Amino acid sequence: MRGAALVRQPSTRLAEGLVTHIERAPVDVDLARRQHRAYCAALADAGWSVREVSLAEDCPDSVFVEDTVVVCDSLAVLTRPGAETRRAEVAGTEAAVRDLGLDIVRIEEPGTLDGGDVLQSGPTVYVGRGGRTNGDGIRQLRRHLSTVGRTVVPVALRDVLHLKSAVTALPDGTFLALPHLFDSAVFPALRVVAEEPGAHVVPIGDGRVLMSASAGLTAALLDDLGFTPVLVDISEYEKLEGCVTCLSVLIPA
Repeated sequence: MRGAALVRQPSTRLAEGLVTHIERAPVDVDLARRQHRAYCAALADAGWSVREVSLAEDCPDSVFVEDTVVVCDSLAVLTRPGAETRRAEVAGTEAAVRDLGLDIVRIEEPGTLDGGDVLQSGPTVYVGRGGRTNGDGIRQLRRHLSTVGRTVVPVALRDVLHLKSAVTALPDGTFLALPHLFDSAVFPALRVVAEEPGAHVVPIGDGRVLMSASAGLTAALLDDLGFTPVLVDISEYEKLEGCVTCLSVLIPA
């Protein structure tokens, strides 16, 4: 196995999830559940051990488990989400990372940090400063991650929910990006994409990248460049500003 993939089943209240930068649209929860199963199957097929964080039925956004923890090596940083209604989600994630034997630290008040704002690329950790993550959260994360040899680079965001809504990393260390949404000057080697979901990929091993089925143009580009796109339909999560990165936390073995 490549490692553990933390996931969380969607709440029946998923349709009540927060939206910030897009118009609210009806969410089909039954379809979302089927899409989540297919997403988990894609991770399992790639060699990841899928582990479920306990269901948080009263938390509509809880399926977006990435926002509750940042894992670097054996260190798990429990977040303090910027949306107060999401903070109850963290307890279940804490139990899951304890079961994995990880060392645990946490972001404390007045800091806020969403995992979706944290993009790791080798020893560099880019952190979005926007509506969900504040300066104190970034300072605390910098202190925590210095203990495992990481350098934190803050990134100013513009009209986007999270950093990884605008940029993610390919396995070769280059970045897929929508540079008008963030301060791209701090990033090397950007590849500008033609479609919003094309900026969202999860490297899952052997040159494979998990990405949304709605990013067909970018999938074709990556295939031409020698990567292997693994497409999943996440349409119901995209209605809530979710993307492929939000639905899991990969913890390499």
